[in-house]
Amino acid sequence: MKLNVAILPGDGVGPEVTKEAEKILNLVAEKFGHKLDSSTGLIGGSAIDETGTALPDNTLDICRKSDAILFGAVGGPKWDSASANTRPEDGILAIRKELGLFANIRPVKAYDSLTHSSPLKEERLSGVDMVIVRELTGGLYFAEPKKRWTDKSGRQAVDTLLYSEEEIFRIMNVAFELATTRKLKVTSVDKFNVLETGRLWREVANEVSSNYPNIHLEHMLVDNAAMQLVRAPANFDVIVSENTFGDILSDEASVLTGSMGMLPSASLSGSIGDSSALHTASLYEPIHGSAPDIQGMGVANPIAAILSVAMMVRYSFGLQQEANAIELAVQSTLDHQYRTPDLATDNSVVVSTSEMGNQIASRINNDN
Repeated sequence: MKLNVAILPGDGVGPEVTKEAEKILNLVAEKFGHKLDSSTGLIGGSAIDETGTALPDNTLDICRKSDAILFGAVGGPKWDSASANTRPEDGILAIRKELGLFANIRPVKAYDSLTHSSPLKEERLSGVDMVIVRELTGGLYFAEPKKRWTDKSGRQAVDTLLYSEEEIFRIMNVAFELATTRKLKVTSVDKFNVLETGRLWREVANEVSSNYPNIHLEHMLVDNAAMQLVRAPANFDVIVSENTFGDILSDEASVLTGSMGMLPSASLSGSIGDSSALHTASLYEPIHGSAPDIQGMGVANPIAAILSVAMMVRYSFGLQQEANAIELAVQSTLDHQYRTPDLATDNSVVVSTSEMGNQIASRINNDN
């Protein structure tokens, strides 16, 4: 099979972790007899510096011609002026919008060998294996009006939380379809008690639920969901939420795994396995940011980026064996106590970003 992939390393530690993910992608392609055809593009702050825009036309063209996109991270203090007309984050927001990538899939799994790295008690982590489905192209991040102004009252700003029933229907369908392959449970998160969008969200969730009689639907207010993620995380299977809530909850859930460096994600234009969505490249990325404080130090955890490659070969190319090989190699590497500094303990073998990639690669080569 030909794997046509766009590589967007971005800023900060993005290029460092993407390099290791690309290493694994190349290895898997070679080992399993696939042809990898990759192109690299600028995005974020590095793109602003070189072209004046966070998403150059050439990068968008590369993405549109690809079957999948591997993305690193964007941003950093260099571009953090509140008055800037263009910000690095504009690049990733624009690419999601341009490609219609409305569904963000974030798996959260607590590895037995990492339970001591989490601030939660180990018994609370037993059985934690959930997926957060976040609506990605609507809500506060995109709706208009979105502006700042100054009047006699001083500086003011407004963002708009807007959702249509169509946007809610399609993200709910993704969540329910995913639940059919898992533990048959969907938790829909909203703010039904104070937001009109929350009330519409719950109405549509109930309507979609009627098409899936085997799936148990529960509703949960976002503040309660934030509490339950800490109190009883193993009770969740598929969580579905709007853009802002999903952004916050998925970052909170990263604590369960011990580090944000462990969580991959996929951004899709349709349900998993929906062949009609394959004309649009899906995007795969670690959920962590650019971490400029450790840029260039060789200590960033590449596992989230590598697991994003596993999601890529599974969802975009239908390569289950290859995805399993990557995931098993990651688990074996962790079981052998190899850790980047974010996960290190007294018993760990502390390794660099590149050495972690090498350890995982060696286990793929040796079938774990």
